[in-house]
Parts: sequence; structure tokens; C-alpha cells
Amino acid sequence: MRKSLFILLIAILPIFSVSQAQNIPLNKYGLKVVSTVALYQQQVKEDSTKALVDIKRAIPNIILDIRYATSNNFMHEKMYNVAGAFTRLPVLRALQNVQRELNTKGLVLKIFDAYRTYTVTVSFYEKQKDSIFVAPPWKGSRHNRGCAIDLTIVNLITGKELKMPTAFDDFSPKASADYPHLPQKVIENRQLLRDVMTKNGFNVYKDEWWHFDFNNWKAFEITDITFDELQSLQGIN
Repeated sequence: MRKSLFILLIAILPIFSVSQAQNIPLNKYGLKVVSTVALYQQQVKEDSTKALVDIKRAIPNIILDIRYATSNNFMHEKMYNVAGAFTRLPVLRALQNVQRELNTKGLVLKIFDAYRTYTVTVSFYEKQKDSIFVAPPWKGSRHNRGCAIDLTIVNLITGKELKMPTAFDDFSPKASADYPHLPQKVIENRQLLRDVMTKNGFNVYKDEWWHFDFNNWKAFEITDITFDELQSLQGIN
């Protein structure tokens, strides 16, 4: 009898552990959001791929231009208190592959934004009331899942960005991933970025040439852990 009970406990413990991690509370919009460090740590303990890792530490020669840590963005105000770039572990590995391929061509990635806290996404929507370029709070953003990257390509020798259709966060029709009325070289540069990202597991967002979603984004929860908290967990000063 005792042996049978022991075997039963061993069988159900993993299920109980997983159910604990999936017990994510609903917010006021009816959305499940991982908003505590304890819950985030439990998820990472059970599945290491859910770790939000510092991109710059893993890819030292990548360039960061985190616009929301400045006022140089469509909100015209500083939205992040830390100029950090975090993403999920599988997304990081894919970016490492992209970077290696571009480096062979004398090119390098520049990142404008990666993981974004859910709180910031809500602030975007409350101030802009736009659901094309800004995710509504009842859905959340793939940035909130740590699975979206805003980026471009830089020439390693000149240090200049390749000419693209628009600047980052331009909401004009030219920002569309398939906008046709552009100089040929610009179209080629945009296609180069799209090709290398698609090859490594990303899909471009149709309204923003710079925005790429990791294919497996649905496997990751909407999260609201701050950059400060992530840096503290990873021992970053």
C-alpha cells in the first residue's frame, strides 16, 4: 500500500508543479500576465527556455539603440528607465545565428526594442488609442512575451545603418513590410533583413519592416517583470 502511494505521488508531482506555474492570475482586462518575480522564477525553473536573457551580454558586438529609454520615439518621452534588451533563450539563439551570418558580410544588427513590459504596452495604448501600431491591453504584445525584436542592419566599417524605407517607429504607409514605391537599393536592404530573419525563425510584421516575431511566440506568456528586476536576477549592475 505504501509503495503504491509513493508511486502515485511521484506520478502526480510533476503535474502539480506545472499546474502551479500555469496558475497565472487574470488582470483587469481578463488577460493572464506573469507579473511577479516569484512566478517568473518558477516558470524558468520548470522550463529554462522561458528565461529572459540580456542580449548584449550574449552577443557583445550587437548594437543597442533602445529608443524607449530616451525621448526619441513616437511617444516623445522616456518609457524605460533602463536601456536594456532582453529576450527569451530560443530567440537569443536565433539572433546569434543571424548575427553570425551578417558578420560574414561585414554587417551587424542594431536593436531598437526587444522584451517590453506589459505595463509599458498599456501606457502606449492609453495615450495613443491605436491598435495597428500599438497592441491593445486586452491582447498584449509579442514584445510582452519576449518574442518580438525591432531592429535594423548596420555596416561594420562605416558604422551607419543600411538605408531602409523609413526611420524606426514611422507609422506612414512606407513602413509597411511590402511597400513597393522605393529606390531599388532600399528594397534590397529591406529584403536582406527580412531574408536573414526569416531564415532563422522569425516573421516580419506586415505594417513595420523593422518588427520581427519569433515563430514560436505562443509558447511564452505575457510578462510584466521590470528591467531592473531582470538585471538583479542576472547579477547585472
